[in-house]
Amino acid sequence: MKPKTESLPVSVRFLEKALILYNERDRLVVFKNECIFMQEEEGFMKKLIALLLAAVMTMSLLTACGGNDGAEADETVTDAAGAENEADSADAAGAESEANDADAAGAENAEDAADAESGADAEGAEGGEVSEALADGVLTVGTNAEFPPFEYVDDNGEPDGFDVALIKAIGEKLGVEVVVENMEFDSLVAAIGSKIDVAIAGMTVTDERKESVDFSDAYYDAVQYVIVPDGSDIASAADLAGKAIGVQMGTTGDFIATDDVEGSEVSRYNKGVDAVNDLINGRVDCVIIDKNPALVFESTFEGQVKAIPGEQFEFGVEEYAIAIPRGDAALLSQVNKALEEIKADGTFDELVKQYIEN
Repeated sequence: MKPKTESLPVSVRFLEKALILYNERDRLVVFKNECIFMQEEEGFMKKLIALLLAAVMTMSLLTACGGNDGAEADETVTDAAGAENEADSADAAGAESEANDADAAGAENAEDAADAESGADAEGAEGGEVSEALADGVLTVGTNAEFPPFEYVDDNGEPDGFDVALIKAIGEKLGVEVVVENMEFDSLVAAIGSKIDVAIAGMTVTDERKESVDFSDAYYDAVQYVIVPDGSDIASAADLAGKAIGVQMGTTGDFIATDDVEGSEVSRYNKGVDAVNDLINGRVDCVIIDKNPALVFESTFEGQVKAIPGEQFEFGVEEYAIAIPRGDAALLSQVNKALEEIKADGTFDELVKQYIEN
C-alpha cells in the first residue's frame, strides 16, 4: 500500500512529478499532469538541466529542516504498513473463522444426513420395505392345481381354489398383479426365486423345506387322511405296514408313507386323483393325502372309496403356509401383513366358506 502524496516531503513530492517521457518526434517531457512541449532540442536540454538543479538545491535545503518530515513520512509509511498488516491479519482470521464455520456446518449437515438415512432405514424396516420381487408390479405364483378345494382347474381351464383366491386377495392388498403358474407340486420349491416369486399349494411347513425356502405365517391347519376302498379293513397305523400306498409326489403323505410306514410300497403320482383312480382299480391298497382333498375325492367317488380321519393313524396336525424365497425378509413381511389384514377384515372367512365349507 503506497502512502498518500501529501504525507511525503516536498522534495519527494516534487521529484515524483518528474515523469519523463522522451518521444523521438516531439521530445515530450511530462511532469505528471503538466505537459511542456519542446520543439527545439537545445531549449529542451537547458530547461531540463535547470529543473534538475533546482530540485537538487531544494532537496539540500530541506534535508536539514525536513528531518521531522522524513520521520513523519517514515511513521506514516510504518502506520500504513501496520494498518495493512492488521487488515491482512483480520482478513486471514475472518477467512479462517469462516472456514471453521463451514467445516462445522458441513460436519453437522453430514451428521444430520447420516441420522436421516439411519432413520429412513429404520422406518423402512419397521414400516415395510418393498421387496425387489414386486418391483415390476407383478407377483408370479406357483401352484399345483390338482389339490381340491385348495387348487384345481376350473371350467375355463384356469387355476382356481382357496389358495388361488387367497393369493389374489394378498396381491390386491399389495397393489400388484398376480400371475398364477400351474406346475408339478414336486418342482415348486426349486422354482421359487427363479421361475416364480412364491408358491401356494396346500404346502405343509416342514424342516426339510425350511432349508430351501422361508414360510409365511400359517394360514390353515390340516391333517392327513387315508383313503381306502369301500369295505377295506385298514383302520389303524399298524394296518398300513407292508401295504401298497399311493401318494402325491412331494407331499406330506409321501413323507409319511416313505419314512414312517414299515415295509410300505410307495407309488407316487403327480395328481392326487390319479392315485385314487389306481386305488379304485386295485393297483394300490390305500392313498394318504390331506383331509380336504380326501373329502372331495370321497364325494366324487361316492360308494367306491371312503376317507378315514388321520387321528386313527396317529397323524399330527400340520400347517399350510406360503413359500417365499429364503432370505427375502421384505417380501415375507409384506405377505404376512397382507395375510393379517385379510383375516381381520373378514375376507379369509368368506373364502373358507366359499371354497372349503360349501
